[in-house]
Amino acid sequence: MITPAYVRTMAAYNAEMNRRLYEPASRLSDEARKADRGAFWGSLHRTLVHILWGDTAWMSRFAGWEKPDGALEQSAQWFEDFDELRSARYDADRRIAAWAATIDQPWLDATLDWHSGAANRDFSMPRGFLVTHFFNHQTHHRGQAHALITAAGEKTDDTDIFLVVPKVIA
Repeated sequence: MITPAYVRTMAAYNAEMNRRLYEPASRLSDEARKADRGAFWGSLHRTLVHILWGDTAWMSRFAGWEKPDGALEQSAQWFEDFDELRSARYDADRRIAAWAATIDQPWLDATLDWHSGAANRDFSMPRGFLVTHFFNHQTHHRGQAHALITAAGEKTDDTDIFLVVPKVIA
């Protein structure tokens, strides 16, 4: 399904895209970042928090990170302070890249068994499929964050993967 090179490329894309969103978000006022604009998680701030919460939840399964506090329903409340959120985001991106560098095909082909608190049931699925979901989840919500940033009057850099990460990282 996917390869270790895909994982490393997507980890690089994730980190750069987060930088490209957090920089313009930092130019907004706290009030603008936290204004409910009708997005799935309400505000830009809550959307960014949810992405980090989700990444941390998945990395707790993939790499033994500490599970994030709270349940999915409270995920967007995990950080109130934007500077703390940004610091945690950039740290998570460094850790995701380091994890991606260790991935090999046998790890991706193996099965992961876990209990989902959100679905309240046990799952057993191929890791490669779940890593694909991990990166897709980030991209999905970053698209929402991008729309919220531009609606608030800020501009981001390019977001297309071939412009952000111009080659596959082997």
